[in-house]
Formats: sequence, structure tokens, C-alpha cells
Amino acid sequence: MTTSNTLFEQALHRYLLVSCLGCLCWGRFWILRIFIRTISGTKQMPIQDIFAYTTSLKSEIENLSVESLKEELAQNPELLLIDIREIQEVVDLGTIPGAIHCPRGMLEFWASPASPYFRDYFQENRRTVVFCAGGGRSVLAVKSMEAMGFNDVAHLEAGFSGWQKAGEAIEDASQTSRWMRKPKDAP
Repeated sequence: MTTSNTLFEQALHRYLLVSCLGCLCWGRFWILRIFIRTISGTKQMPIQDIFAYTTSLKSEIENLSVESLKEELAQNPELLLIDIREIQEVVDLGTIPGAIHCPRGMLEFWASPASPYFRDYFQENRRTVVFCAGGGRSVLAVKSMEAMGFNDVAHLEAGFSGWQKAGEAIEDASQTSRWMRKPKDAP
């Protein structure tokens, strides 16, 4: 049930759910629910195009070019550079020198002082730049960090692939990672 439902629709939905559960008639429940949505004008929203969504969010955050990131890295030794790609991506392709790996799925947990997973290199006023492979996941990461209260967050718009295409230095993470791919010839 979405917040845009009318009170009438919410009450009727609850009534139908209880009455249909009592007789185990799910088909009737769904037919009536569709009917109610039709007469009340409530429509389900289609799944949004994630690429259009992240592109629209870019206007709300700071986007860095490869050159801008290089300048910031040279000028600010305290800059926190976070690689949010999956560990397999980091091991297979390498990373930007000096980056700390934090999987996208753990970012908020590692960044929150209230979390048992907190990493103390995340500080609310510390300049932080996140990157992923192509600049999509990092947009969502920046928005999330800003919502958490981080004040100085940006992302590498071209992502790691843009860094790589620009011919910039890449650190071989496979030599220091505890994770490794199973060799193709292994059983």
C-alpha cells in the first residue's frame, strides 16, 4: 500500500484482506483490489529506469572528472577515496592508488558511528570521493552519505572505467586481497 492511497481505499483494502484471508480466496482479493484502484484513480507506478534516475540525481551532487580527482589527490593528502565496487571487480581490475575498498552494500554501515561495523576513517567533515565502475552506483552512494550528514562528498563521474581509459595509474589489488577467484582449471 502506498502513501498516495485514499483513506477509503486503505480501509477497504484492510477489510478485504481480513475477509479474504478468512475464506482463503486470494483471487477475489486481488480482483477487488484492482477494481478499487481503478475506481479510486490510484495507479501503480512503473519501475523507473535506473540510468535515467541516476542521471537526474547528478544535478544534485558534486561530479568530478578524472583530471579534477587527480588534482584533489595531489593537493589533499587527507582526501578519503572510497572504491564501492564489488570485491571481484577490485581484484580482477585493480583500483585507484590509495583507495579504500568499501562494498556498496556496506557503505552506510561502515560510515555510521552508531553501527557495530563503523570504520573510523569515515568522518562527517572529511573530504570524501566515492567511485564505482561507471558512475551510477556512486551517485546513489553520494546521495546516501549526504542524507546521513556527510558534508563534503563527491563522486568520480566517469568511474573506474573512465580512470582506466584515461591511462591513469592502477593498483593491483589482487596481490593484497584475501579474496581470489577460483582458477578456471580447478575442480
